[in-house]
Amino acid sequence: MDLEARLHGAAPSEHPEALRLWLRLLTCTQLIEKQVRSHLRAQFDTTLPRFDLMAQLERAPDGMKMKELSRRMMVTSGNITGITDQLVVEGLVERLDVEGDRRAYLVRLTPQGREQFNTMARQHEQWIVEAFASLGERDIATLYRLLGKVKEHTQNNSLETAE
Repeated sequence: MDLEARLHGAAPSEHPEALRLWLRLLTCTQLIEKQVRSHLRAQFDTTLPRFDLMAQLERAPDGMKMKELSRRMMVTSGNITGITDQLVVEGLVERLDVEGDRRAYLVRLTPQGREQFNTMARQHEQWIVEAFASLGERDIATLYRLLGKVKEHTQNNSLETAE
């Protein structure tokens, strides 16, 4: 039973439609992520965090400091270090010294890592397309636009509360 079904009979609310929508979004996200994780494991013997780290490095061909990777992926530097260590052993990423900072390393994809990531990224795109296959182009455009409004509203509210 998914989260949406488990919480369906929860306490009454003044705004049941908004709560139902939230649960539907969360459930869809979890289901798609579960499929992607499963496909990555089955087809590439890798994990979503490894894929995500490689995706960040693919966008930075000259490499990225570990601290920046940690910030972008919103995980601890310890998590980044563990994943990076594995990828270095496999020859998919390399660590480079940062001139003038003996404590920092620059991490970047190796040619082999870039090739492997590009293969995974093409397949990942197909999995995402398949996840939304029940929607037409107009449905996808409308959903994207509506979720953009939610994103903007939420970002604006979080800025207001931070001030």
